[in-house]
Amino acid sequence: MIKIDLKLFVTLSKFLPGEGESFQVDEGTSIGGLIENLSIPSAQVKLIFVNGKKVASDYRLQQGDRVGLFPPVGGG
Repeated sequence: MIKIDLKLFVTLSKFLPGEGESFQVDEGTSIGGLIENLSIPSAQVKLIFVNGKKVASDYRLQQGDRVGLFPPVGGG
């Protein structure tokens, strides 16, 4: 198991497990696997940032990563 910091923004925040942002996942878990494990519909995740950089869903999480997931944003 590895520990990551997980932040889910706007409408995704309801999928955040527990009380804190610290979250444990199995070593080798991808962002896509994390999204699936949290039961977040993949269409609801538009932007993925790890340690401040945009990444793809196949990124493999590492100890201490700071993960931010964002939904599609609308406006006008």
